[in-house]
Amino acid sequence: MSSVNNLTNSSSAEWKNYEKIAVRFFAIYFAIQVLPLDWKFYRELFSLQWNVYDLFSLTKYEPQFFSLTGYGNWLVAAVIAAIGTAVWVRVEKKEVNYENLYYWLRVILRYRLAIGIIGYGFIKLFPLQIPYPSLSNLHTNYGDFFAWKIYFHTVGITQGYEIFLGAVEILAGILLFFRKTTTFGAGLIIGFVGNVLAANIAYDAGEQVYSAYLVVIAAFLFVYDVPRLYNLLANEKFTIANKFKPEFTDKWLANTRLALKSAFVLFVVIYGITTYANYENDPYKIPKTTGLKNSYGFYNVREFIFNKDTIPYSTTDPNRWQNVVFEKWATVSIKVARPVKLDLSYGDGFHDRDIDRNYESAGVGGRHYYAYQADTANHTLLLENKNKNHAGEKFNLTYTQLNDSTIIVKGVSEKNDSIYAVLDKINRKYMLFEGRRKPVKL
Repeated sequence: MSSVNNLTNSSSAEWKNYEKIAVRFFAIYFAIQVLPLDWKFYRELFSLQWNVYDLFSLTKYEPQFFSLTGYGNWLVAAVIAAIGTAVWVRVEKKEVNYENLYYWLRVILRYRLAIGIIGYGFIKLFPLQIPYPSLSNLHTNYGDFFAWKIYFHTVGITQGYEIFLGAVEILAGILLFFRKTTTFGAGLIIGFVGNVLAANIAYDAGEQVYSAYLVVIAAFLFVYDVPRLYNLLANEKFTIANKFKPEFTDKWLANTRLALKSAFVLFVVIYGITTYANYENDPYKIPKTTGLKNSYGFYNVREFIFNKDTIPYSTTDPNRWQNVVFEKWATVSIKVARPVKLDLSYGDGFHDRDIDRNYESAGVGGRHYYAYQADTANHTLLLENKNKNHAGEKFNLTYTQLNDSTIIVKGVSEKNDSIYAVLDKINRKYMLFEGRRKPVKL
């Protein structure tokens, strides 16, 4: 008969009754929270397209009950765990080895937390989660951003710092793969993700529940060594580490353990390679189509004719274009005094079509963003508003690049209003690019 023995010969008799109840409760609670018991997980798994976002989504698994969102799912899991604990106490005839139960609970949580934190680590190490601000965003008033977008820009402008954050997360995840370094990894995550949790709450960044989920798991793992750390650091007494580990008496158990650990490592390697490939070839939050050649820049609208009426520069006229930005990719943004119905999403998700890649326009007011298709042979541009709240808004335009700094566009809107605009590029300097290490003349 196969079994797993305790090398330290620790007995369950050493456990107090309330400790046994606590272990039972958390074993059930975390099994619900961590193990993929939800059939929707397997639907996603078997429909996996092996792109970076699908793999990342797997690392973010959380159970969902009755279409609940947020902490409501935690409450349901806690209620089930409480009921399960009560039943366990009543029906248990032969007492389990609580040392072993606690050990395996920690193993499951170690690997779940490692996968979760490494999932975020790679999309920061290769800056995909928080891209550099677009040129349009640099020409948007500070007050026209949601708080979360300000936070993302604050991190996004320092790509080196974002890479460092990703490296810290990956390091913490790797530490969790080894029993002897688990406490170090968990402590690192409590400090790191705890700060992320505070930022998510303060900036309404949309990941409050999941970051709290990771912090709770890390705290549970860290508590294991708190008494010994307190004895060593606070009381300054000689302290011996807990060296409990299971002994596999059957070879198939050892082989199964090795296979599962190898599967986790393989997933991390595949995920890392996929993330790098996406960063190099097609960052999923940025449109993949290259922008019109020699068009990148910020343009003042020097002349504007709407339905054959010349409209002078105006910050209040709802039809008059004030300025235009051509991005490096196939996006044009237009500043016009027409209200923007805000895109309330966070710009996440993997989308094949450029018009659906809305990170640059999500959480931003003040400008209208258009995906465009350029026919360079016939010099035409088809602009479509990227904001789902303005779906259907289009411009069919022809363009003429008089030189490197002047573009003339003319055509009609979806309402058949005629447009004629002369765009002059403004070659300005940006302090974000110039820095403060050398003199700058504006």
